[in-house]
Amino acid sequence: MKRFLVFCLVTFALVVAIASCSPNASNSSGGDIIVASKDFTEQDILGELLAQQIEASTNLKVARRPRLGGSFVCHSAITAGKIDAYIEYTGTAFTGILKQKALNAPKIVYEKLKQAYAQKFNLEVMPSLGFENTFAIIIRGEDAKRYNLQTLSEATKYTPQWRGGFGYEFLEREDGFPGLAKTYDLQFAKPPQIMDLGLIYRALIQKQVDMVAGNSTDGQISRLGLVVLKDDKQYFPPYEATPIVRQATLDKYPQLRKAIAQLAGRITADEMRQLNYLVEGELRDIKEVVKDFRKFKNL
Repeated sequence: MKRFLVFCLVTFALVVAIASCSPNASNSSGGDIIVASKDFTEQDILGELLAQQIEASTNLKVARRPRLGGSFVCHSAITAGKIDAYIEYTGTAFTGILKQKALNAPKIVYEKLKQAYAQKFNLEVMPSLGFENTFAIIIRGEDAKRYNLQTLSEATKYTPQWRGGFGYEFLEREDGFPGLAKTYDLQFAKPPQIMDLGLIYRALIQKQVDMVAGNSTDGQISRLGLVVLKDDKQYFPPYEATPIVRQATLDKYPQLRKAIAQLAGRITADEMRQLNYLVEGELRDIKEVVKDFRKFKNL
């Protein structure tokens, strides 16, 4: 029953999100193309970066659709022609959209994804922005220092006395906890706690849990003195941040390809982590943060 209710809620959100992107949405807001983003801070930043880069490099006007939804919502919207572009993560698209078994080979995943998206969906997978946002298994800095821990393999000696706290999606998806636990023989004092992603770091700092799964570019990691354990068995697939664009839109506006390509390889993981911190930690305006970053990068 719980899974059925979750399915119904996700389906309803999908229908509402796609319906909100009406065919005339870009015209009503004066935009030539529509750039969407998924529903978390990093995506807010990347969507705005993509929009500002297009507007600064071309004569096109961009309509923003921030917080559209998760990967499935954005994918459904772009294949339906309701949006023109958004930023996706290669491993998410490969395992979640294409339903392929996870591979830890960035170049192979990218090429397979690029080919499949072109053939099946008439979508172009453009070059990576330069960083990965992978799952990060995180512990308190004091514990990492006390036990001299750097890798997941080293941490498994202590997890039978620890408590884990993970988001629902991480506990359920193929490239999440089930496979991770099997790969590392990861065991806890009791079954991991299902947690809201917005609460995992607070729970970790307050010692309600001892290990969580976050994102490698989360701004709070360094701010709170947390440590990301190295995935030494290379369990997680690559999650390179990559623009996905409708081929029809690129054909209609040839100048768009060059504008987006200028972002290729321009963002490091440390820079993305800092951008996330500026928005979440210092509560700075996203448009200004992106504007300053583009100036810093001479974009």
